[in-house]
Amino acid sequence: MTQRIAFIGGGNMACAIIGGLIKQGFSPNQLDVVEPLAETREALTSRFGLQPHAQAGDFLKASDMVIWAVKPQIFKPVALAAAPYTAQALHLSVAAGIPSDSMAKWLGTDRIVRAMPNTPALIGKGISGLFARAGVTSADKDWVGQVMASTGEILWLDQEELLNAVIAVSGSGPAYMFYLMEAMTTGGTELGLTREQAHQLTVATFIGAGELAKASSEPPKVLRQQVTSKGGTTFAAIASMEDDDMQALLINAMYAARQRAAELAAEFGAA
Repeated sequence: MTQRIAFIGGGNMACAIIGGLIKQGFSPNQLDVVEPLAETREALTSRFGLQPHAQAGDFLKASDMVIWAVKPQIFKPVALAAAPYTAQALHLSVAAGIPSDSMAKWLGTDRIVRAMPNTPALIGKGISGLFARAGVTSADKDWVGQVMASTGEILWLDQEELLNAVIAVSGSGPAYMFYLMEAMTTGGTELGLTREQAHQLTVATFIGAGELAKASSEPPKVLRQQVTSKGGTTFAAIASMEDDDMQALLINAMYAARQRAAELAAEFGAA
C-alpha cells in the first residue's frame, strides 16, 4: 500500500480510522493530520507515532485521499483553506450535516463521499452509512469501503438525503442505547442490586441481545415475543412499556434527530 491519506481534524473519529488503517498495514509515514490543537497533536504523536501539522500546507498535495473529521460549524473555513492543496484527492467526509453540494463547491471537486459512522467505530464495532457523488469511481468506492470497514460495517446508500435517517438510527443510536442502559442500571439499584451488579447485568444483556439479533434470521419483534410468555414477568414489563407508548416516544426522538441534521445542513452547509 503506497497511498497517502490526510486527515483534517484529529479527534475521536479520526483516531478510530487511523487505528484501523494502521491495523490494515498502513505506516504512520503514509498518514498526515491537520490538527490546530497542540494537545491533540501531541496525543496523536504519542499514540500513533504521527507528526501532525497545525495547518494545511503543500504536504497535502501528495494526498490520495483526504478524510474530513471536523465539526460542521468549522467545515467551510477549513475546507477553503485546504482546497488549494487537495484538488487531486478523493475526499471522504465523516462530518454530520454538511451536504456534498457544499463540499464540492468549497473543495472544487466532485470526488466526494459522505460517511455517517457511529461511536462504536472507536473499537472497530461501528456501522457507517455511505453516499458517493457522481464523480466518484467504482475504484474510489472500493477504497472508501476498505477504509471505513476498518471501523466496522458499511452500508452504501443511493440517496444523500437518507444519511439524515442514518444519523437518526445508527449515528445517534448508541446514545439511545446508553440512555436505556442508564435507566436499567438505576432501576436495578432501586430493586436492591449494587450499581456494579446492575451495570454488569445491563451491559451483558445489551451485548447478548445484540449478538442474538445479529445471529438470528428472525426480526426483533419475533425475538421479543419469544422472551415474552403471556402472564409472565417480561409480559408485565412489556405491557407497562406499551401503556406508556415507548415505541412512539423513541420514534419521535429519531424524527427529532433527523430534523436537527437537516438544520445543521441549512446552518453550516450554505455554499
